[in-house]
Amino acid sequence: MAFNFQTFKTRTLTAIIFAVVMLSGLLINQWTFLVLFSVIHFGCWIEYQKLVGLIDPDYKSISAFHKYAVMLLGWMFLFWMTNHAYKIGSVELQGIGWLLMLIISILLLGKEVVFKKQLNPRLIAHSLFGLIYISLSWGLMMQIRTDSGFVLGAAYGSGDFGAVIPCTLVFSIWINDTMAYLVGSFIGKHPLSKISPKKTWEGTIGGAVLCILIITLTAKNIELGNKYPLYVWINIASIAAVFGTLGDLLESKLKRMAEVKDSGQIMPGHGGFLDRFDSLLIATPIVWLFLKLFI
Repeated sequence: MAFNFQTFKTRTLTAIIFAVVMLSGLLINQWTFLVLFSVIHFGCWIEYQKLVGLIDPDYKSISAFHKYAVMLLGWMFLFWMTNHAYKIGSVELQGIGWLLMLIISILLLGKEVVFKKQLNPRLIAHSLFGLIYISLSWGLMMQIRTDSGFVLGAAYGSGDFGAVIPCTLVFSIWINDTMAYLVGSFIGKHPLSKISPKKTWEGTIGGAVLCILIITLTAKNIELGNKYPLYVWINIASIAAVFGTLGDLLESKLKRMAEVKDSGQIMPGHGGFLDRFDSLLIATPIVWLFLKLFI
């Protein structure tokens, strides 16, 4: 894959704008974090339903209620995963999420199973996959933030440190993608997969090694890195590199099945929401599982 300066310039400029928006949402406070991932959640769902409609034209026939109810159901899952950390007055967002998730589930099942004359399990399966692929990931991201915020907040006495692990994961994805692109552009010769011909083994391995190295050196040299053992940060970077690449390939497979180049056009040179967050969608549940099992 030859290095294209114009492409790199376009991607860099739009990436700067993207980074400012992302960092604002990640770092200002817990509410901007929720707003950020709520927007990402709905953006991913809109593009996912569009892709599935191209892959399976019958999915375009789902009712407007089904289309939006499944998005709202996934959004309420994000609320449920806030773990008592978010309150509106004395009311916890977690309780609101659980209640509305239950109501929407009952209404959606009733609409599809009871009132629909001809049930199509395949269409329901597409929506269920979307809930697992999109909503589960962003819900677990919310839980990573709230749980790690409790741990680090207790360790340091005060302050909101909940964004540290989510930021580490996001930065790991960015570093891996950037380094894989650069290494692959200059020395890449062997294609990684037919699904994504531009990816090379050299770029993939180079990106992973540099990602782990940069995150490890950064963790060793900042105070927050002392709270968790060094292997935690190494593992987060490793998960981002390996499963982030798998996430990229999965989304590329969906686009190939839908016969489109990008999932959307939100960012010049970067495509849509799914194009931008495909790696994070798969890496997030694995990081959550790692933290639950070993930390």
